[in-house]
Amino acid sequence: MDPYHYKNKKILSPLDKNPIEEKVVSSTIESDSGEEETNKSTEETKKGAGEDNPSILDHLTELRKQLIKSIIVFLLVFVAVFSTINIWFPYITKGNKLIVLSPMEVISFYTSISAMLAFGLTVPLLCHFLWQFVKPGLNENENRFFSLYSPVILLLFLSGIAFGYYIVNPLSYQFLVGLGSIHFEVMISAQEYARFLLLTTMPIGLLFELPVAALFLSNIGLITSVSMKKFRKWSYIVLAVLSGLITPPDFFSQLIILIPMIGLYEASIFIVTRNERRIVSETEGTSAI
Repeated sequence: MDPYHYKNKKILSPLDKNPIEEKVVSSTIESDSGEEETNKSTEETKKGAGEDNPSILDHLTELRKQLIKSIIVFLLVFVAVFSTINIWFPYITKGNKLIVLSPMEVISFYTSISAMLAFGLTVPLLCHFLWQFVKPGLNENENRFFSLYSPVILLLFLSGIAFGYYIVNPLSYQFLVGLGSIHFEVMISAQEYARFLLLTTMPIGLLFELPVAALFLSNIGLITSVSMKKFRKWSYIVLAVLSGLITPPDFFSQLIILIPMIGLYEASIFIVTRNERRIVSETEGTSAI
């Protein structure tokens, strides 16, 4: 006879588990395990955020380092250029008679001209420092592109500077001075001459980067040779507007800039077309293998 049965009522022994208590215990265990998983995920998130913050700090530190190096190099070249101003100054003025309106304008002119020349001489090093900063953030295709075409980018920029200095600047200067001398006694201030020289050199150097910019946009899929040919007329209009914005306000200077810009645009179409053919041939060769 079972001592835990009395009048058809089952009496639980001390060894038996109450089903209600069992459910409560299991739910408690599950909630505890859920809290542990939540705590673990929170800790992992905090660790991930903690790992990202050093990365941002590393980028800022690298940017600061490259900026400091660029400033130091520029200042050193600027001091060297400013101290030898009597040697290179005749090549800048090209024998043109300039006037100064105040004693302080002499220092201002010397400083601005020296800064322009120092910037032009330090462009290769500044580009190298910039490349060192952006290189870790580029993907493989972008990294390969800039590695291959960095010398071309520098060469095109220097070609644009030379084109502006030897062709655009003297022709525009003589045309404008001759036009003004018909009815006026033309006297050019040193400060205005420096501004005119900067206007006819630096922007042209940037415009000469058009083929490399077109090739880069083609590699990332933003433009094609077909689209460039389709919008050729509109592109000419845009180039005409740009040449009008960055050159002196006379038709002669704008025409001098527009002609090589059209030539560079046509060269860009040719380069993009050959690049597309190369990509197609490489794709077909890979698929054949």
